[in-house]
This record gives sequence, structure tokens and C-alpha cells, in this order.
Amino acid sequence: MSVAIESPDFIALQVHDVEAAAAFCEQHLGLRRAEVSPPHAVVFATEPAFAVRALLPGVSLADGARPGLGVVLWFRTSDAVRLHDQLVAAGVQIVEPLTDSPFGPKFSFEGPEGYVLTAHGG
Repeated sequence: MSVAIESPDFIALQVHDVEAAAAFCEQHLGLRRAEVSPPHAVVFATEPAFAVRALLPGVSLADGARPGLGVVLWFRTSDAVRLHDQLVAAGVQIVEPLTDSPFGPKFSFEGPEGYVLTAHGG
């Protein structure tokens, strides 16, 4: 019998400045740091686990138009409309406007170091 993948378990964005990326996630997205993180990363208290981490050897974010190009990373929130308005007020760039989706209201914004992130729910 074969073994199957169950679900995503740990998601991390590689960044140049771990502390600045962590501060963005805390200040703008309301994420809280987990009790334990490795020295090269900040892990947040989310399910699945989400982190920002130092670049792996040989990784250059300058190689593409945007970090993570081709990957779509969605975050669930209790109120996408309110989060959208908070990010706009804070000057965070909205990449895709607030629209309805099968998963509730959604929008995309520029996160740490140019990653495009999508928030939905509410």
C-alpha cells in the first residue's frame, strides 16, 4: 500500500531580512510568534505552521520578477473586508482588488519582500 501526502504542514517564505518580514506579519497581519523558532527563522503560531526564514544557500530572490512567482498562497481571515481596509490604511500595496469568490471575499496584497499573498474569508 502506498503512502499519501495528507496536507500542507509547514509553509515558509525565504527572505533577505527575517526580522523586517516578521515585523510586517505581526504589524499588518496580526500573526503571533510561536514559542520556539530556529535561529534562521521566525515561526508563527498558525495551523499549518507558517514562517519567514533566511535564504537557503544558492537562493537568489533577484532571479525572478517577484519572489514566489507561480505559487499562490492564501490566508484565511475572519473578515477579509476589514483586513483589506486596514492594509490600505497602512499603505500596503493591494495587487488584486477585493472581490467575491467561492471562499468568501478575497484580495491579494504585497507582503514581505514583494511576495503576493491572498486573504479570504468573512
